[in-house]
Amino acid sequence: MVSVLFVCLGNICRSPMAEAIFRHKVKEQGLEDKIRVDSAGTGSWHVGKPPHEGTQKILTEHQIDFSDVIARQLQETDTETFDYIIGMDSNNMDVIKELAQGRQTGTIAKFLDYVPEKRGGDVPDPYFTGNFEEVYHLINEGCERLLTHIREKENV
Repeated sequence: MVSVLFVCLGNICRSPMAEAIFRHKVKEQGLEDKIRVDSAGTGSWHVGKPPHEGTQKILTEHQIDFSDVIARQLQETDTETFDYIIGMDSNNMDVIKELAQGRQTGTIAKFLDYVPEKRGGDVPDPYFTGNFEEVYHLINEGCERLLTHIREKENV
């Protein structure tokens, strides 16, 4: 089974949105028994909380289930157990790489690196910008591209 972990700062806006969207796409393609999806935050402020109201609202509008998404903090063991650890921005990537210290068993990548025309960019944090619609579209496109990449690379 291929495992994917999305990581942002607090695990209430971007990474839970990516988790829910990616899981939705995995389910649509009948791959639930082949791909496992989770999310985490580099900080601990929101551990145990559901996604931010803005994330909930945009996911509800697009009929994407997030009922089992609960914030948690990134753990050192995550870097050794997930096949793909996807950071939402440069700061998250720095924390992930520092935590991994070269021990990772899978791929650590920046989310927008899977969207060629946005490669190297950061997914803006709607916790600060309030623009959940923009973030939804970026994440939806990135999830589509990431799933295609995984299907091809992992023969799923």
